[in-house]
Amino acid sequence: MSNHSESLSQQVIFDILEKIKNFVEVRLFPIDHALLKMKWEDALPKLNALREEVKVQGLWCPQVPVSYGGMGLNTKQFGMVSEILGMSPIGHYVFNCQAPDAGNMEILMEFGTAQQKEKFLKPLLEGKIRSCFSMTEPNNAGSNPLLMSTTAIRENGEYTINGDKWFTSSADGASFAIVMALTDESNPNPYQRASQIIVPMNTNGLNIVRNIPIMGDEGYGYFSHSEIRYKNCKVIVDNILGSEGAGFAIAQTRLGPGRIHHCMRWIGICERAFSMMCTYVSKRTISPGLMLSDKQTIQNWIAESRADIYAARLMVLDVADKIDTFGQNKAKIEISMIKYFVANVLNKVLDRAIQAHGALGITDDTLLSWWFRHERGARIYDGPDEVHKSRVAKEILKGFQS
Repeated sequence: MSNHSESLSQQVIFDILEKIKNFVEVRLFPIDHALLKMKWEDALPKLNALREEVKVQGLWCPQVPVSYGGMGLNTKQFGMVSEILGMSPIGHYVFNCQAPDAGNMEILMEFGTAQQKEKFLKPLLEGKIRSCFSMTEPNNAGSNPLLMSTTAIRENGEYTINGDKWFTSSADGASFAIVMALTDESNPNPYQRASQIIVPMNTNGLNIVRNIPIMGDEGYGYFSHSEIRYKNCKVIVDNILGSEGAGFAIAQTRLGPGRIHHCMRWIGICERAFSMMCTYVSKRTISPGLMLSDKQTIQNWIAESRADIYAARLMVLDVADKIDTFGQNKAKIEISMIKYFVANVLNKVLDRAIQAHGALGITDDTLLSWWFRHERGARIYDGPDEVHKSRVAKEILKGFQS
């Protein structure tokens, strides 16, 4: 991140947050639900028009250093932005700071060659193209990334990639994928067996098998998760990111800040779902003179949700502070803790909001069902809850061992 963020006063940051919040509430809230129901190609012109408005207001790529055309916000500052943008399903996309593109931008900025930056990073930063990250495999447990079958064999100045990937998010319509593949299967260090390789989506041998339905929703365009088959897929050796065997090391650089941004996005979802719940129960009559909000169970859900969201936000911002001050290596345990803690808060708040809406909550007449389908995976992707809890417990127990 750019040092530019250090020179921004608290008042400037406050003004930025207010400006973004106003844009999200005025420009996105009235149309986001309707856009989600449209075909991607029909929604895209409207999304592109909104992106141009963001650029004009100087709010484009808030997470990107000023030297690359962004706002240069640090981890904590962008975390606060991410919460606001998370209140709308299209928020991050409109501001060009959406996953997986944001993570791919970070990788290319840090590890990309001049040629890679010109060909892939520049149009990505400009919002002219999208990208995807291809790592998880259907035949191997995603909870252990070392279990990988996809190979990239180097010969005659090319890598030949073979393997099956799935949950390659946003692959539908993307211009390129960053693929994790084994380049040195026999390396005694398992963390040095894989590399990250840029593969244009129009490369022969790259085939999108399907967009995977998420609880019945197949998705489209950016809102998709694809299964991809790489069969004798050839790319030039120059498309490797960093050095051969550095795939896992590169992946680690995006995990810490990435989890901060995910968690704050989830908190944004919680805030909007919470607001929807409070609005609905305050207007819903259940008998003459009695509102749904008069029921103690509803009041408990409101009080508990408010406390859960408050606690989650404080936890995440504290970890973001540590990353900005000491680096993510000094906050590994805290990063794991917020991942499972906030994901569970998200699940609880969404479930309470749906229950409070009754039958309406499970329809597609509100955003709640869309979020429930697509965010249940929060407890699975980027490492399932159980893996993070085990890691935290093991680190804690080290202090009690003689």
